[in-house]
Amino acid sequence: MKKIINILLGCLILSIGVLILRHSHLVTGGTVGLSLSFSYIFNLPFTLLFFIINIPFYIFSFIQMGWKFTVSTILAVTIVSMLTSVDQFIPAFNMNPLAGAIIGGIINGFGLSILFLNKASLGGLNILALFLQKKCNWNPGKVNFVFDCLVVLSGIYFIGALKGMLSILSIFFTSSIISFYKKKIANSIQSEQDKEMYKVKSKVIAN
Repeated sequence: MKKIINILLGCLILSIGVLILRHSHLVTGGTVGLSLSFSYIFNLPFTLLFFIINIPFYIFSFIQMGWKFTVSTILAVTIVSMLTSVDQFIPAFNMNPLAGAIIGGIINGFGLSILFLNKASLGGLNILALFLQKKCNWNPGKVNFVFDCLVVLSGIYFIGALKGMLSILSIFFTSSIISFYKKKIANSIQSEQDKEMYKVKSKVIAN
């Protein structure tokens, strides 16, 4: 129950961060960033694009990270999609891009860290970052930053150079906060692996 409450909290925090970035006309990394970029380009709902883009990554997650992590991730993506859909009912407003980059980046960093600590993610490149930490002990914050920069750079043509640089500033704050929690995230992933190994050994002994 505690895990579900924490995932809900992480999703709520992330949704606020995403809406701040959207109303600052900025993007972020991962599938969130791709979805924001595509929503600007095609004028389609972020919620729909975010859910569709994540589908291929669910398959990878199931194979490499296990069904529990995958289910938690699908739950998180679905909740964030639902929470950000309230944007259509919010009166239109614009936020200063610099303030949006800093505030949105920090909020997203805390939201993602909460999800990672509870063995969930927002799908997409988050899954790859956690997989590389699991297999290679790579810093998930730095890996996210590299991936996210590539996503932002691919969308600079549509949002402009200045807002592109501010978007990179935003993911710098996000990645810095994730890096701060990297040891706790690694321990969380390891503890889950230990539990799975214990269950497998117990079944083998029982048989």
